[in-house]
Amino acid sequence: MIFFRVTNNINIKITDGTVIKYNRFKAPVGVENETVYITTYDDFLDFKDILAKVDKNKYIAKTINENSVKENPRFPVELGILNIQEFENRTKFDNIDFFDIKEQNLFHQLKSFHKNSIRIAVIGSLGNSISDMISSMAALRIFYNKLSEIYSNVKLDIYIKASNNSYYKRDKDIYSTQEYINEILPLSIDSKKICEYDYYVDNSVDISKILNLNIVDSWLLKFGIDYRKVSDLEKFSTLKIDNFELTKGLSNKLLEAKKRGKLLLYHPYSATINKSIPQTFAIDILKSLIEKLDDYTIVTTLNVDPKIKNDNLLDLSNFSKTIEDFIFIVSSMDKIITANTSALHISDTFMIPTVCIITSEEYETILKYYKYVKPLFVKNSSKNLSKFIYENDLLTINKFDEWKKLKVDKIINLLETF
Repeated sequence: MIFFRVTNNINIKITDGTVIKYNRFKAPVGVENETVYITTYDDFLDFKDILAKVDKNKYIAKTINENSVKENPRFPVELGILNIQEFENRTKFDNIDFFDIKEQNLFHQLKSFHKNSIRIAVIGSLGNSISDMISSMAALRIFYNKLSEIYSNVKLDIYIKASNNSYYKRDKDIYSTQEYINEILPLSIDSKKICEYDYYVDNSVDISKILNLNIVDSWLLKFGIDYRKVSDLEKFSTLKIDNFELTKGLSNKLLEAKKRGKLLLYHPYSATINKSIPQTFAIDILKSLIEKLDDYTIVTTLNVDPKIKNDNLLDLSNFSKTIEDFIFIVSSMDKIITANTSALHISDTFMIPTVCIITSEEYETILKYYKYVKPLFVKNSSKNLSKFIYENDLLTINKFDEWKKLKVDKIINLLETF
């Protein structure tokens, strides 16, 4: 975490309309102080960028030595793998090597077992993408349950990046699907507020990007839990959708489609191009699915090809406007065919049979605890003959060879094995 102060009062309005107030620093540091702020490293950089755009000479964020803040006896205890003096350590290293991974025992870190209730602040999200957040929910739930074995009342609040996070509402909506989370709040948090908690977890560093582990195991390790001693059967994520506010008409569209028969979601594109099915092949696969699976309505939220029209094709691209819409659509399916996207992480929480067409060679690690997902691995056999740093498609050979070998019948046959 980064500890800092500001040189002048300023209000920051985040994407959901919430206003975060930052007040000019007033001493002292070593007591609960509403003008000493704490956030993640990424959020701190975003905040500094905002200040520079407003007035780089008037508004400045200056770091504070965290030991001066933590010497307050009321400052909460850190749980899990410790992240100490992050700003100082980051300035010494050019990469993530500053982060010292020393396994911790969660139960050894707890200071009081006689209390009836505790409050915990989780500082920072568990990853930035939809896939990362949903996958890591299993670890967060297990962490909560471990603490609930000792304390009858555990209040867990999570503070997520907000200063320049255009996805703040989306991220908040994802965490709102977890019943055990008490509140989802925007960063930064001041030192007075954090002293209301008994414990905190510092997620300023995304540990899942460092360890060569499945994302659930990575976060369990971060929380001070030996992932090797946790049953694989516990490593599942859940999503509560009862209170979703859906785009008008979406629910009726799906109800009408279900009356006609089974629904299959086809989701070939990811935000990351290397995870996506190449467009030409994606379109050909869609045409073949429509032709061969006449007992299904093929559902898409991506408008794969506007020229394709068919009675058993349902394009919901105009109805999938929020993460809640998309989760609801996935939850309504009978089966799913997807690239390596959030769809597969969502589908497993609802136990929906899913075929994932995946290009990552680490697919076994990614899908390790997914019981309802079966992979079809497509190897990248391309070779770039360019001697320049940038990629030149004209000098890339064998780029689509493996995709040409992928037959729709193979996808369908795998889907039918569920």
